[in-house]
Amino acid sequence: MTLRVPKAELPAELEENLIKQVGKVPEPFAVLWHNPKLAEANQEFSASAATWDAADASLKTFAHMAVAAQVGCSWCLDINYFLALHQDLDLTKASQVPRWRESEVFTPLERDVLEYAEAMTVTPSAVTDELSASLLDRLGPAALVELTAFIGFANMAARCNTAHGITSQGYSEACPIPLAARSADRGTAPTA
Repeated sequence: MTLRVPKAELPAELEENLIKQVGKVPEPFAVLWHNPKLAEANQEFSASAATWDAADASLKTFAHMAVAAQVGCSWCLDINYFLALHQDLDLTKASQVPRWRESEVFTPLERDVLEYAEAMTVTPSAVTDELSASLLDRLGPAALVELTAFIGFANMAARCNTAHGITSQGYSEACPIPLAARSADRGTAPTA
């Protein structure tokens, strides 16, 4: 797949800062820079979301990766696996998110979070009262609200990236464990 919207030319200082932060200019940012206000707002929200701490970071990262696998956003899978490495998250688990239903590395809570992420991603939403109540009981309201907002943002990012033709930039190549491929049945969430 090729970019459907070309990369914009970024100011040199901004480009240098992005390269210092993650090693190269992220393609989503370069595409969004055609509308600098939008690119900056997206970056600000993303940075703010990174400071949220009511829900466990690994649960949020795994949820984002589950959304990305379901939507088909290789860029989101790539960068989130890279971020998992730099956040000292369990790379064995992170590498298995695309095939979480077949993998035996996840706890029951992690499985429910991955199911919740997929259920939020399908149209129409397939979140059940039972799944929501179970997560509310185990996570508490603050963490569940945060997780839900995080998954919503992951959906926006993944869908924008795929619509723009943005694919993996090779960030995950720094990770010592290869990222698993999604299983053939695509493990879609059950319908309500």
